[in-house]
Amino acid sequence: MINIMLVDDHRMIREGIKQLLEFEGDIKVICEADNGQDCMSYLTSGTKPDIILLDINMPVLDGIATLTQIRAGRHRVKVLMLTVHNEVEYLVKATDIGCEGYILKDASSEELREAIMAVNRGENYIQKKLVAELNNYLIHKNSDHDKIKTLTKREMDVLKLVAMGEFNKDIANKLDISERTVKNHIFNIFKKIDVSDRTQAAVFAIKNDLISIK
Repeated sequence: MINIMLVDDHRMIREGIKQLLEFEGDIKVICEADNGQDCMSYLTSGTKPDIILLDINMPVLDGIATLTQIRAGRHRVKVLMLTVHNEVEYLVKATDIGCEGYILKDASSEELREAIMAVNRGENYIQKKLVAELNNYLIHKNSDHDKIKTLTKREMDVLKLVAMGEFNKDIANKLDISERTVKNHIFNIFKKIDVSDRTQAAVFAIKNDLISIK
């Protein structure tokens, strides 16, 4: 028997998933929570599911923050993200934190069971239709990393300030260089990272965590 904790803020979704999972008798939902904080309370009070099915969008404490706390607390439980988010950035973030699986809510009941069985066996599971997107993302990520390595330290400084919305005059003052030199740096930066304007440069910097947006 595989014991499941189901964490989702929509009661009807939890009820539907529970019925699907328990139909064949080899999976049991032993606990339900409608937010991450309640999930953590159950875990710290001694509830021991084999797998947590964890939504991302929830009040109080969302799924990504909950996953972070689960791993920080060293709880011995496997986590399968079950979400509507098909953006690959969510998938990458969740796997980086340490989930064992990621599947969308539009998956069939058969695929959800397949994911649960795989995770229970100690395997990692990513929904099949997301694998190609993940591979494409990682290829582009590696390509961006190669572009970043071509930038000099001063070009990196300029790029960060451009991404923060600074004008050339302000960049020149902050770096104690001429405005003409700033323009030359920006020309070289655009060429090296393959962008055509300041907005694209800012997106590149943010996507690659060169600056943080609060």
